[in-house]
Amino acid sequence: MSAPVDPNAKGIKTLDKDLGRITLLEQAASFTSRPLVGPGVALIFIIIAGLAAATIMGATPGAWVVVIAATVGAYMALNIGANDVANNMAPAVGANAITLGGALIIAAIFETAGALLAGGDVVGTVSRGIVAPESVSDPQVFIWAMMAALLAGALWINLATWVGAPVSTTHSIVGGVMGAGIAAAGFAAVNWPVMAKIAASWVISPLLGGIMAAAFLAVINNRIIYRDDKMAASRTWVPILIGVMGGVFATYMAMKGLKKIVSLDMSQALLIGVVVAIPLTLIMRPIIRRQSRGLENRTKSVKVLFSIPLVFSAALLSFAHGANDVANAVGPLAAIVHAVAEGGASDSVEIPYWVMIVGAIGLSVGLMLFGPKLIKVVGSEITRLNAMRAWCVALSAAVVVIIASWLGLPVSSTHIAIGSIFGVGFYREWYHEKILKVNRDMSSLPVEERTRRKVVRRSHMLTIMTAWVVTVPATAVLSAALFFAATLLAGVQ
Repeated sequence: MSAPVDPNAKGIKTLDKDLGRITLLEQAASFTSRPLVGPGVALIFIIIAGLAAATIMGATPGAWVVVIAATVGAYMALNIGANDVANNMAPAVGANAITLGGALIIAAIFETAGALLAGGDVVGTVSRGIVAPESVSDPQVFIWAMMAALLAGALWINLATWVGAPVSTTHSIVGGVMGAGIAAAGFAAVNWPVMAKIAASWVISPLLGGIMAAAFLAVINNRIIYRDDKMAASRTWVPILIGVMGGVFATYMAMKGLKKIVSLDMSQALLIGVVVAIPLTLIMRPIIRRQSRGLENRTKSVKVLFSIPLVFSAALLSFAHGANDVANAVGPLAAIVHAVAEGGASDSVEIPYWVMIVGAIGLSVGLMLFGPKLIKVVGSEITRLNAMRAWCVALSAAVVVIIASWLGLPVSSTHIAIGSIFGVGFYREWYHEKILKVNRDMSSLPVEERTRRKVVRRSHMLTIMTAWVVTVPATAVLSAALFFAATLLAGVQ
């Protein structure tokens, strides 16, 4: 005789299944909605920037144009934070000198500080002389040209970030200004000699960065890594290298990061660097001696000694980046505000402080929301970085900017940083191949084994270099199209 069946059992099983489905549905909803958090927060920031502009401008004639420009400027700042800031922090993260979360916090603080404390130089209304202001005499035409340039640059950087390509934000806005200037006033309005220098920087920037970073790595390898007693070599050379780093960054900050606070020429900046380098070297000697006690005679131990200086260098690069590149986000916005208030363009305008705040916060918000993707690409997917290699990349970026400023060469900090990473990777490939050839004929190795020794990902190299070359023409064409569309909708002749 079978046992009686509980009439409620079937209902309980059905209820359990339903609850299970609800739980799975909630988990799926949580998973699918997660990618929407970033864009949602970004949209809120853009809306707040527009509302702030509306409040500040009040009933000023043309205030609605400034509101639109403020939202586009906020969008541009977000994209610069997502794409450009990764170049400063990615090497330190890739070298495991700092966690991704720590890097985001440090970068956000120093980017904002640099933008608000040392940013906001007098900015050319048409992006540093790319287009002559007198060639666009109609205020309405000028305003929509700047709007188109700003939006084109932002859209291009957004696309580059999405595909994982670090591009020059300066070149993006320059291309946008050039395209809108041509659309508004013809090819004669463009300063072509300046554009030729910018095109030359596509080669100059990464080449100088790569050569300098490879040279620094060669010095470290020769003087420390390939010595029998690595710790003894470290006690001698690491304080000197940290002193050099301190001097270089002092010079870099004097020239690029603090120019709004104090104006110094090259000789004065170099003197500041020397004054910092010598005592820093002396101070670091007992510190490195103490840190090296008990460490094994291994390369891994040497990496420990470079980790903290690497974090400091990344923070200083972020400060200088915030001071300099915030103008790329808000320079055209400031030009639009000036044109609306004064009724036309001028050779240069001062960026209003509320505009600076929009740019500074936008850099940090963009970094926090969307920066991790580019940090991962730059820090670990191009080539493997450790603390010493990342230190070479950071130092190379600062040295090349100083040399370029002295020689008057137009360079991109993004191109320098990425070129430095490639330089470090290709130097390692060259050195390993050299060692193999000394010890045995590399041609005797299987093809698979030879291929495995390549430490630079060629696919990333091709993607990044293509994005660099395409940036100016792509933003120029996009900006021209946006300008024609905007003037058509606004009824501007």
